[in-house]
Amino acid sequence: MKLSTRVRQYIAQHELLPATGRVVVALSGGADSVALLCLLRELGYDCEAAHCNFHLRGEESDRDEAFVRALCARLGVALHVNHLMAADEARRRGISIEMAARNLRYAWFEALRTEREAVAIAVGHHQDDVAETMLLNLVRGTGLRGLTGIKPKRGSVVRPLLCATHAQLLTYLQARGEHFVEDSTNGQTLYQRNKIRLEVMPLLRSINPAVGAALLRTASHLSDCEELLSQALAEAVARVKTSEGHINIAALQQERAMGTILHELLAPLGFNASQLSDISLALAGQSGRHFESSTHRVVKDRELLLVLPLQPREAAVPQISITRMERSPDFLVPKARTVACLDAEKLPSEELAVRRWRQGDSFVPLGMKGRKLVSDYLTDRKFSLAQKERQWVVCSGEEIVWLVGERIDNRFRVEETTRKLVLIKV
Repeated sequence: MKLSTRVRQYIAQHELLPATGRVVVALSGGADSVALLCLLRELGYDCEAAHCNFHLRGEESDRDEAFVRALCARLGVALHVNHLMAADEARRRGISIEMAARNLRYAWFEALRTEREAVAIAVGHHQDDVAETMLLNLVRGTGLRGLTGIKPKRGSVVRPLLCATHAQLLTYLQARGEHFVEDSTNGQTLYQRNKIRLEVMPLLRSINPAVGAALLRTASHLSDCEELLSQALAEAVARVKTSEGHINIAALQQERAMGTILHELLAPLGFNASQLSDISLALAGQSGRHFESSTHRVVKDRELLLVLPLQPREAAVPQISITRMERSPDFLVPKARTVACLDAEKLPSEELAVRRWRQGDSFVPLGMKGRKLVSDYLTDRKFSLAQKERQWVVCSGEEIVWLVGERIDNRFRVEETTRKLVLIKV
């Protein structure tokens, strides 16, 4: 079957492009992107080209741009060129240059598509790329989603060449007499993907010459399975997730695929496989264990796994006002939790300080005689770990005089003989 016919059928099968409309073609100058541009034009699409120069390969980057300009001029195709500094973006965001280049490239493609009122952005991924992606994800360790390869369509980005191999694209270009440029890094096995392409794929082709097509079919089957799994996972997530976004431990433990559900909930928040395993083991343990990603933390707290955004270590100290006054005959001690009323003459020091409570802190809760650890008091009050971490105390000297918003220390309470008062308000 003629390659252009196969591509036309693939576009129709996956509803990648409408019959009419402008298409922005990502044109690097490599064989795949040149073949993509030629095939889409042959099929009657109104194409414009977009080329990114990242200046990462010195003269070779400029050579690619010059080639693309000459090609588009010869074909009469409108060309848009953007010079993007991927290395600077990578340093600024603390990511790899490859990831920075990808982010910059696709952001510009989408902006250009909108500006040019195009129906899609077409990129030149082909059948071999699907196989390489599947194998690369497999050796790194992945779930079902990672084995579905590259999708024919994601948002406004379409991949019409996933039905063709790289060799078929080269044959197509040779028959047309079209030239292309070669990225010199493609022949270096320093990169993992290149190792797959140059060393692993030839070995697999010696076992099955059509391994690329076989892996593409497998990816398609797994993609169907993933849709079913996604639906089941969404239902399971709804069963175990609270309205506040936490995880009900008992409900989670009732699920057969507990690990998969944890992965679905927490992997997008940056928790890696090792952490997810540790979290699973912590479910039956005592409260208090916590795990952190770069943006969130998970805390084991009785019946729940608390999923909390990572906050700055030093939270703002609550603002308090202090009023010192003589007691009048008609004075009534305030009952509000936001106010503490103390006997000023009983305080160890006139200086009052606000701080977080610490392990080992103790006080005499109002109405009691003996000391009680703050940690025990908060536990008896059934405070969650997050609530405990937000608890502040007011101290006079070394003594806690008020557990803010909870209780004052019984030793400093106002009595009938009290003459001088200190009012502390949050």
